[in-house]
Amino acid sequence: MLLPRDGKQQNFDAVVLDIMLPGKDGFAVASELRAARNFVPVLMLTARGRPEDVLKGFASGADDYLPKPFELPILLARLQGLLRRRDWMRESQAADPAAQPAASEPYDVFSFHGRTIDFGNLELRVNGNTIHLTLMEAELLRHLIRNNDHIVSRKSILEEVWGLHEDTDTRAIDNFIVRLRRYIEDNPAKPRHLLTVRGVGYRFVAEPDDN
Repeated sequence: MLLPRDGKQQNFDAVVLDIMLPGKDGFAVASELRAARNFVPVLMLTARGRPEDVLKGFASGADDYLPKPFELPILLARLQGLLRRRDWMRESQAADPAAQPAASEPYDVFSFHGRTIDFGNLELRVNGNTIHLTLMEAELLRHLIRNNDHIVSRKSILEEVWGLHEDTDTRAIDNFIVRLRRYIEDNPAKPRHLLTVRGVGYRFVAEPDDN
């Protein structure tokens, strides 16, 4: 639900957001939407198509990012895909909330060490609190969980989560990892689940050794 200038609340299925806006850029708008717990799918549409800008868009809370120039059918396809992806996630969970996914399939609900990630509803539940995730946060967690206890390179995250194949400063991913640690770690400064493998990437550990 968004609040336009006339003060009347309206529901939207998705938001197409330009970055170059008067007074406040699209990165700030997306960040404020997420801070206000508004999780409407956001597609950023902009002339700033460098990989660094794409990652900044995702970090601010965007779910997809389309550089200009573009063809209208491509924009419509990306929007339809964004909405379909979210619907599939929710329908999969609604069909059988208690079902355990097959080993070859993405997780719908994953529990570890007193925490539960509901990918269908884009929620993380921990210590009685519910944290809403963006699609990109959920997809990054899903990718790490699929590779539980194995090293995941930054390059793998760029290519398999964000679909970026260009050379870029992969350290931009660190901003996402910092945020996820705030969600899932008891002490983000001393992570036990989302570990950094220096010079390579990250390793997710569902059940760390307490000894």
